[in-house]
Amino acid sequence: MTEVPTVETPAPRRRIAVNTAIFSVATGLSRIVGLVREVVASSYFGTRGSFSAFTIAFQVPNLVRSLVADAALSSAFVPVFTELLEQKKRKEAFRLASSLFFVILAGLGAITALFILGAGLVMPLFTGSTFSNHLTDLTVGLSRVLFPIVVLLGLNGLTVGILNAYDHFTIPAIAPLVWNVVIIVLLVVLKPLFHGDSQLYAYAIGVLIGTLVQLGMSLPMLARMGFRLQFALDWRDPRIRRVFRLMLPVTLGLGIINFDLLLNSSLGSLVSQSAPRAIDAAFRIYMLPQGMFSVALATVLFPALSRFATRGDRDGMRSTVGNGVRQIFLTLIPAAAFTLALSVPIVRLVYQRGAFGGHSTHDVAQALFWFSFSLPFAGANLLLTRTFFSLQQPWKPTALAAASLVLNGAVSVALYKPFGIAGLVIGTAVASLGMMLGQGWYLARELGGIEARQTLISAAQMTAAAAALGGVGYACWWALDDVLGRGLLAQILSVGTAILAGSLIYVGAVLLMHIPEAEQIQRLIAGRLRKRSA
Repeated sequence: MTEVPTVETPAPRRRIAVNTAIFSVATGLSRIVGLVREVVASSYFGTRGSFSAFTIAFQVPNLVRSLVADAALSSAFVPVFTELLEQKKRKEAFRLASSLFFVILAGLGAITALFILGAGLVMPLFTGSTFSNHLTDLTVGLSRVLFPIVVLLGLNGLTVGILNAYDHFTIPAIAPLVWNVVIIVLLVVLKPLFHGDSQLYAYAIGVLIGTLVQLGMSLPMLARMGFRLQFALDWRDPRIRRVFRLMLPVTLGLGIINFDLLLNSSLGSLVSQSAPRAIDAAFRIYMLPQGMFSVALATVLFPALSRFATRGDRDGMRSTVGNGVRQIFLTLIPAAAFTLALSVPIVRLVYQRGAFGGHSTHDVAQALFWFSFSLPFAGANLLLTRTFFSLQQPWKPTALAAASLVLNGAVSVALYKPFGIAGLVIGTAVASLGMMLGQGWYLARELGGIEARQTLISAAQMTAAAAALGGVGYACWWALDDVLGRGLLAQILSVGTAILAGSLIYVGAVLLMHIPEAEQIQRLIAGRLRKRSA
């Protein structure tokens, strides 16, 4: 194997801010294109039962992916890989990566084959009484097309972990954008080749091919770093066992959101045929600010936290976690205020066209309204969970994730009959809050604090500013909607003006209150502008 060029692994603090900005922009674009993908699909299929069948067929392999592949694998692999790099053992680090490549290929390949054979027995467990035999059969068929993405995403998780350990985030951030573009193109091109509900197979094929392209984008960057895959399958290597020991609890910690989604969809299929798709459509809007801010920040900070943990620098970890949580709140509290105040006009603007009518808008907006309450909590959970992973102490967030899932299930089961879709999503919000409080308490004990007092004060100030944002935003939309009407351009103007006006109020308020995290961003932007003008 070729010797790897010397790469300076630790990133200076200024690079963390730049990497976060780059990742946020790239991931935000990916989320926007992903929303375009959802808009195109919704215009074809609305929220009818066949689209709910696709939703469940996609969520089952997506759950398996979250348990044994992609982000879970990357999060367990990065601390071990980073430790070898810190010890200047690059040959051993890349031999470990090669061994894991073939372990993943063999293990997930076997799981995929077993699922494809047994899908007829497994998938009906996730469809409720409102699903006909036809919809259940469609769910089974679609899941067989989609399940191979588990293998591809497992290998992708490994390659992304290597790139992130070297503070390379651009390709991993851009690849999902390309994934969405490929799916949109193939959906439009292949849909006419199918008929009726079978047109959902065009969507499934697009997802499969898009995932293959996503994996292919990372491989050339690995070659540039000097990595050459070699056949290595050393089961006796204690570091391989260590990665898998870390993965076991990591899977629950990172997979909780996919457990929640599948639980909501399965219970939703007891409410109506359209409920699973309505909840999933709301979730796609909800994930847009998550991807732009909290996912980006947690991803960029994770290698830095792993390095602090390796060095035993608890002060560095405490400062990074506290500041990171406040930065997440700074962006996600106002995002939650927008989706609370403007849930109906946002859903109408994004989705309502073609087969997606007013009834679909009502159901999706209801889900989005209640999802909004969990937005800041879920964002903080991403960073707190990865902090435990960087310490290679993942069992506490795992136990909390399991308790959170039980809490979500209990609340959802108690509320879905009287409140329908709203009851299911309230369960998710309650569980997210409980998870955040539990993780924060345990981390404070581990690190000697996480700057909780400062975080609570800042969160209260941000919430007050967000309340003003929501009020101004709704008033602007209401006034313009009454004057301009409901044409597409009119909706863009009314919703866009409301968001702009609310944002200006929020930015002005947080700067007026001298919230440190807002001033950090202001200084970063001002510094970048001065460099460009120089």
